[in-house]
Amino acid sequence: MGAPQKPRRRPPVPAPDVPMELTRPVFFVGFMGAGKTSVARRLARTCRVASVDMDTYIERREGKKVKEIFAEAGEEGFRAVETDVLRELAAKPDPLLVSCGGGVVVTPANHEVFSEAGFVVYLEVTADEAAGRISDTSTRPLFQNLEAARARCAERLPLYEAVADATVSTAGKSVPAIAREVQRILEKEGILCPQQR
Repeated sequence: MGAPQKPRRRPPVPAPDVPMELTRPVFFVGFMGAGKTSVARRLARTCRVASVDMDTYIERREGKKVKEIFAEAGEEGFRAVETDVLRELAAKPDPLLVSCGGGVVVTPANHEVFSEAGFVVYLEVTADEAAGRISDTSTRPLFQNLEAARARCAERLPLYEAVADATVSTAGKSVPAIAREVQRILEKEGILCPQQR
């Protein structure tokens, strides 16, 4: 007969979630495939705050897909809509976690919205890592091939760094791990606080 089996240790029960609230909007920026939407959603669930994906919001508001807006109005037309939506989301009475499109940083007017209205978290990712994470690049109008994506990523890097209040590397990390890291930053900055009853 084998040795008696040790009783299995039960995993610790997580502490009950305390509903949190945001003191100002939080904007997630970074290249396509950085995990902005996934991290914002995860954080929203954990902390019981609201999140919105800017591209989805634009599609609902305009009644057409981002790639259709690009095709009809060109990048300039799309960027004008994006700035309008950014201002709209920044002005909402209840602050949101906002996952922005990868190119939101190319419009100077958006930098003003970021600095005046909210806190910006830059999720760092390389174009090569992003390519591995994006299952369907046809939905990304500006991700035609890896060479072009690398060039665009390098071009935008100084812009992401310019608007960032905090930078989090996503390399080799899971969405829950990144969300926890962002949560710690927001709590430390006083942007994510326990809800006042």
